[in-house]
Amino acid sequence: MGPAPAHDITALLRAWSQGDQAALENLVPVVDRELHAIARRCLEARRHDPILETTSLIHEAYVRLIVGNQASWQDRVHFFAVCAKIMRRILVDHARARLSAKRGGGSPAISLNEALVVSAEPASHLVAIDLALEALAKVDRRKASVVELRFFGGLKIEETAEVLKVSPDTVRRDWRLAKAWLMRELSGA
Repeated sequence: MGPAPAHDITALLRAWSQGDQAALENLVPVVDRELHAIARRCLEARRHDPILETTSLIHEAYVRLIVGNQASWQDRVHFFAVCAKIMRRILVDHARARLSAKRGGGSPAISLNEALVVSAEPASHLVAIDLALEALAKVDRRKASVVELRFFGGLKIEETAEVLKVSPDTVRRDWRLAKAWLMRELSGA
């Protein structure tokens, strides 16, 4: 079974936005496969960092979507862009919680050898990327959005262009410049 037609998802999203809970029940199975793909991409770079599993990430994203459904969904691309943003926030929140716990956070004292086995490095990388992305957003919000949609959401150039209402060439340029800016920022240069 392939992905549902965009117009079906868009119709369900709009009905859900207008308070139709049956639309939400019909939407979840339709978008589940694509959300799993987004979650896998979000977790792929952190495969040695067991912050969350794909299913847990999706469930937490669903909870945040349902609790905070104030959106007026435009279409399926808009929905998946919002899901990518939510998943990014979830991953960063979990990474920050892990780093806090690693710095003491009320946990019992452990030996240095035990501490070396459980490294906070992957979680700290995710937090560093998030901070760099927030800094980029202060300089150029659109370039930060391009990174978020492509890196966390796995959207293609054309889908990103559609969400941001710019041309695919603009997305390509922004993507190249944003990657260079983030690499410089993360390297401390």
